[in-house]
Amino acid sequence: MIESLRQLEHFLFRAEQLLDRLEPLLPPPSPVPDWAAACAFRWRTRRGAGYLQAIGRLPGIRLSDLQGIDEQKARIETNTRHFVAGQPANNVLLTGARGSGKSSLIKALLNEYAAQGLRVIEVEKGDLTDLPDIVELIEGRPERFIVFCDDLSFDSGDARYKALKVALDGSIAAPPENVLIYATSNRRHLMPEYFAENLEGQRIGEEIHPGESIEEKISLSERFGLWISFYPFDQDAYLHIVAHWLKSFGCPADEIRRAERDALNWALERGSRSGRVAWQFARDWAGGHAGAPRSRRRQRANMGRGVAPADR
Repeated sequence: MIESLRQLEHFLFRAEQLLDRLEPLLPPPSPVPDWAAACAFRWRTRRGAGYLQAIGRLPGIRLSDLQGIDEQKARIETNTRHFVAGQPANNVLLTGARGSGKSSLIKALLNEYAAQGLRVIEVEKGDLTDLPDIVELIEGRPERFIVFCDDLSFDSGDARYKALKVALDGSIAAPPENVLIYATSNRRHLMPEYFAENLEGQRIGEEIHPGESIEEKISLSERFGLWISFYPFDQDAYLHIVAHWLKSFGCPADEIRRAERDALNWALERGSRSGRVAWQFARDWAGGHAGAPRSRRRQRANMGRGVAPADR
């Protein structure tokens, strides 16, 4: 009996030593989000544990700053307004030309509706498998959450798209009524498609039923209830956007007219007439030419430092 107790005591001592060694390797407890500290959050992972990091400084982009995309802006704003009001609304996929304002729309919507309870959680593509944990964390809260995935696309064989499918509309559990997913992508169907897939009777690798594989690719984007497409800007639209930003920096009308030729050359050098390119030109011009007071220009330029108002 005494020998058995000694063995048990020795075992417990060894187990305690093992636990002491393992404790530093275990993920730390996730910090509880301070919902009152911010209206935007970023999902982060640390040593295998995920948590919401508050974003304290947001770009000051407004819906009125986004030019040349009035139809797209109206559609997504209507959907978001319904969502904030507790009415039925759709998950949204924004696709099309780079630099046309897709992700900027999400930032502008947050500035527009944050006071009404809208919150945005940015999730990187690599963390999509954590979507169930994110949804569980925010389900039942009074705020209305947009889970935002920027520049979304998947390679062939990437299993993370399945996690997104389940979060959109693929689980036996009903999705929370206070959560929507907004995603931007340069691809309409989010996954690569190949010319051979459009050839009737064409064999694709070892796939016996290639049609089913194609349906699998298309089914992901179809789970977004609202598709909004963006297109390259023509010259007039591009110059209109340039004029808007130069005016916002305090440039007078005659200076804006003088800037047109340089604005077109700027776009030609970059091979794109986009909202992002227009913003970048306006910052460069306003920073290097006379006209409006420097303090005014610096204030507007700092508004979007590090974030172009018209990105992907």
